Amino acid sequence: MARISPLVFVPPILFAAIAGLFLGGMYWGKGDQLPSNLIGQTAPAVPTDALPGTPPLTDADLRAGEITIVNYWASWCPPCRAEHPVLKDLAAQGYRVAGINFRDTADKAQAYLADEGNPFFATAFDPSGRTSIDWGVTAPPETFIIDGTGTVLFRYAGPIVGSAYDQQFLPALKAATGD
Repeated sequence: MARISPLVFVPPILFAAIAGLFLGGMYWGKGDQLPSNLIGQTAPAVPTDALPGTPPLTDADLRAGEITIVNYWASWCPPCRAEHPVLKDLAAQGYRVAGINFRDTADKAQAYLADEGNPFFATAFDPSGRTSIDWGVTAPPETFIIDGTGTVLFRYAGPIVGSAYDQQFLPALKAATGD
């Protein structure tokens, strides 16, 4: 009977160890939220174009002395549609909600706001996604809370609905406003 060398078991054991490290790395950390390098930093520039028929969002709007919620959205984005009623509710409560339309067409974005309602006091239009890179936006919707001096206080990637709204976004908003 031939004897099997113990070295035969080294590659599968090594593979299993590396696979375990990768698998563990996916679950360690801060849950499912991606970190943002912008927290505590000045908000990046906003696009210079606005959706036609809406007031333009300017960098000065982010430094106007009031908390501003900046929402990256698109008409083609189902999660954006899911959170739209929340944005309208926030605007109805008196929060300053600004919208940056992301990789969309102006016609579709305008039609969407006409059909669903416009919660934004001002908009910016980023059809190529250029400024979204500076903001660290990976995909819409993403929402930022900006203090009155233009400093990013909070970032949430994904729709702000349900438990995400209640347990993460709303506490951050209340902390920002001092409520």
